[in-house]
Amino acid sequence: MSSVVTMKALLESGVHFGHRTNKWNPKMRQYIFTERNGIHIIDLQQTVKLLDDAYDFIRDTVANGGSVLFVGTKRQAQDTIAEQATRCGMPYVTERWLGGTLTNWFTIQKRIFELERLERLRDSGEIHLLTKKEGLMIEREIARLEKRLSGVRKMKGLPEILFVVDVNREDTAVHEANVKGIPVIALVDTNCNPKNVDYVIPSNDDAIRAIKLLVGKIADAVMEGMTIRTKDADDDELGDVAMPAEVTRFMDDDELEDEALLGESTLKHMGTGKKPKFDDEDEDEEIDEEEVETQSGGSEAPEKAEEEAEEEVEEAEEGDSAEEA
Repeated sequence: MSSVVTMKALLESGVHFGHRTNKWNPKMRQYIFTERNGIHIIDLQQTVKLLDDAYDFIRDTVANGGSVLFVGTKRQAQDTIAEQATRCGMPYVTERWLGGTLTNWFTIQKRIFELERLERLRDSGEIHLLTKKEGLMIEREIARLEKRLSGVRKMKGLPEILFVVDVNREDTAVHEANVKGIPVIALVDTNCNPKNVDYVIPSNDDAIRAIKLLVGKIADAVMEGMTIRTKDADDDELGDVAMPAEVTRFMDDDELEDEALLGESTLKHMGTGKKPKFDDEDEDEEIDEEEVETQSGGSEAPEKAEEEAEEEVEEAEEGDSAEEA
């Protein structure tokens, strides 16, 4: 089985460049290949393998109906996170992580409902009935909530997976996911602590090209899982369709012959011109044949009687002519 990404693509994107050696986290020792010019080099062989594992996990989870929350608030990752999450139809956070987004989701959801209420107020024109100051305050509140909640406003509940770029910056999000028991997949650089991450992807989390490459692969895994989910749903719908009555009415009956199921013209093309006969018709035909035989047998008796009478008349005439002579 081929890998999700090639070693050449990782090298070209600069995924292997870590931080300076004096800023490293000793817990990342197993993912470091060597040190060069005072910079740690990440072991890309492990990156390829761990990315494959994360890819399979995301694909299977999404195929079973799960969702993935993309999180990346650093400037290098904001545009990529928003673009790729929108492409695969998943929620995302690119602005400041709001405390309690996972652990206090009920309150966050109420703010989403408030945003929708204010937008309806603005779109319906009722905002113009208020004073200028009140209308301006509502516009500012809509802009503030839209900026903070635009990526999660369509999220109906807690996600099944949290994907993070830069564990150090998103430590609050990782902590909340651990509290709620949500698996964490993260791009982990050499200055990060991989302890609270379930699926570690050793990578440079500062280079824009590296972030685009790896986040794009995560989005591809989501889309592949959604494709599998759609295919399974279509197969289930086909299995649930009721069989037409014209077909099911023959299911419990004994197997019928071609003469009983096919028309006369079809039978002629098949080489036989027999018409379908059923049991009742066969009995009627046998009864008719017996009646014909009976009628034909009864008509022979009168014919014999007439012949005998004619013979007697002829004999009597012959006798009279003999006496006269």
